[in-house]
Amino acid sequence: MKLVSLKQGLVPIMAALLMQGAAWAEGSADAALLEMRDAFRRNHTQVLSSLLPRVRGHVLEPLGVYWEAKARLETASPAELRAAMERMAGTYWEDRLRNDWLLRLGKQRDWVNFEAELPRYRMNDDKQVQCYALMLDAVARRKPADEAARQVAQLWHAQREADDGCATAAKAFVDSGHLKPEVVWQRARLAMETNRPAVVTQAVALLNPDWVGMVSAIAVDPARYLDEKFTAIRPRTKELVTLAIIRLASLDTAAAAREMQHMRWKTQLTHEERSWLWGVIGKRLAQTPQGPALAAFVNGEDRLMHADHLAWKARAGLRAGAWGHVRDAIAAMGEAQRNETIWIYWRARALQALKEPDVLAAQIQALALYESIASTRGYHEQLAMEELGRPITTPPAPAPLTPQELAWLQAHPGLQRALAAIRLGLRSEGVREWNYSTNLHTAGGMSDRELLAAAALACQNELWDRCINTSERSRDLQDNTQRFPMPHRALVLKRSAEIGLDPAYVYGLIRQESRFITDARSGVGASGLMQVMPATARWTARKIGLTDFESHQITDRDTNILIGTAYLKFALDDLEGSLPLAAAAYNAGPQRARAWREGAVLPGEIWAENIPFEETRDYVKKVLANTTSYAALITGQPQSLRARMGVVGPATDPNAINKELP
Repeated sequence: MKLVSLKQGLVPIMAALLMQGAAWAEGSADAALLEMRDAFRRNHTQVLSSLLPRVRGHVLEPLGVYWEAKARLETASPAELRAAMERMAGTYWEDRLRNDWLLRLGKQRDWVNFEAELPRYRMNDDKQVQCYALMLDAVARRKPADEAARQVAQLWHAQREADDGCATAAKAFVDSGHLKPEVVWQRARLAMETNRPAVVTQAVALLNPDWVGMVSAIAVDPARYLDEKFTAIRPRTKELVTLAIIRLASLDTAAAAREMQHMRWKTQLTHEERSWLWGVIGKRLAQTPQGPALAAFVNGEDRLMHADHLAWKARAGLRAGAWGHVRDAIAAMGEAQRNETIWIYWRARALQALKEPDVLAAQIQALALYESIASTRGYHEQLAMEELGRPITTPPAPAPLTPQELAWLQAHPGLQRALAAIRLGLRSEGVREWNYSTNLHTAGGMSDRELLAAAALACQNELWDRCINTSERSRDLQDNTQRFPMPHRALVLKRSAEIGLDPAYVYGLIRQESRFITDARSGVGASGLMQVMPATARWTARKIGLTDFESHQITDRDTNILIGTAYLKFALDDLEGSLPLAAAAYNAGPQRARAWREGAVLPGEIWAENIPFEETRDYVKKVLANTTSYAALITGQPQSLRARMGVVGPATDPNAINKELP
């Protein structure tokens, strides 16, 4: 009896010890992973290798394997890399390492291993890898060379920086005659227009390395280069003259316009070159309030301008009320651009304004276009709803998740790895794992129900950014409580009421600024839920009497909302209650917002379309569309985006401007 009693007493003790041991082992592995993260950042290969055994069996072991293998990518053998990928089989990190290796193989021109590994690459979203693959497909006659060359050109033009993959493929197709030199010059033109000199020189060097010095001189002093070309130019230098005028347009748009009036360029540049240049000049003028943009655009032919130039011609037409120019610019766009939601909406507006071919036919066509995009999903979609006479309401919620769907969530290895990484403080790694798991990297991808289930898991774990982004990818089902969550509701509603702000506007802005990540920090130093800049925080804190404020407090939830809402109210009051203007000021600064409101009084949706900064233009639209959706959720009543956009024009009382507002 005593022996039995002793055994019975030992069982719970041993169980407790085993549990403590498991917890200790897990904690030790967690610590090892964090040490590996730091060693990876410092590129300490030996430290990574020594720590790797300590994470064996951990849910994030694949991440540790990736760090260790990635650090040895330049020296590891193919067998070692394949063994590492086998150890991570089926995970994001396996495919991430494969992506890294394929890029290295391409740069080394190791096409045997590249072609062997490419079929296993599941993400297949790296443009450089795609360019290498297209080049090899053409060589092996798996794809017609002309088609492969066309796809390479599209990928290459989409690359922001100078790269090896697409440039190598482009060079191969130029040399084989399947890509015309004009494609290379277009790459150089686009890069010169956006001030990316490394991209310009890389492109021009593909045609003739001897021209690189001239391109560098053009970037520094385009006017001098043009003066030196006063006499007749040879055909091979015409494109260099085009680059010079593009560069001049970014430095002195009026000077570039005057340059284009010289007879020497009228006779020596082609119609295509001149049209492109007038497109560049027109775009620059359109980005300046009251700039004579349309007078520049009409000097060129729409079909010979770049897509971005056509977009700005349409915007200039909107600002001037010149609907014929809006119609013509949209008609000249390529099919993909023309079918973007924004241009479907404005094409319908142009039809209604022009009444072509007659009032009834124009209205029928316009209504059909609105119907094709109308929904609560986004800015132009909401505007289309209102054109159809439908107020914006919250769509019906999908059916609740079933027990089977909930069980699927708990068993999904990628989502569970992502949660584990984020809990450990490895947010960026966890976010990448989450995105990989929810994106369409497998046949068919996640269904709408699966996406909503994954979003629900993120919401339950207060990962609001993953909740929103995942739910937004559902195609037919829409759950606005996921897409527009309201964390910190009591605080936001109370603070908004105290200072007279619409809580829907506050939520719409926070959703766009930080996706509700409390400790979010931007590349320029903005912090917290409302992404407040340090100088702005200090100024606002003084204005509202927060005398004990210290900079580190800005990531505190309550302090961030206190200061962020105060600054938003200051901006809103300074800009006469205009929601789109205040949003623009919050993103780009009040001085810019004031400059952009100069000129004619415009409907808010036309004014927003003409904001010169792409980031701010997109920001204002999304904040106001968010606001409208949040208002529908908060009030349960139909809403109007158009009413919130209002009209925008010069200040009614310039003397009332708050010049202190940072």
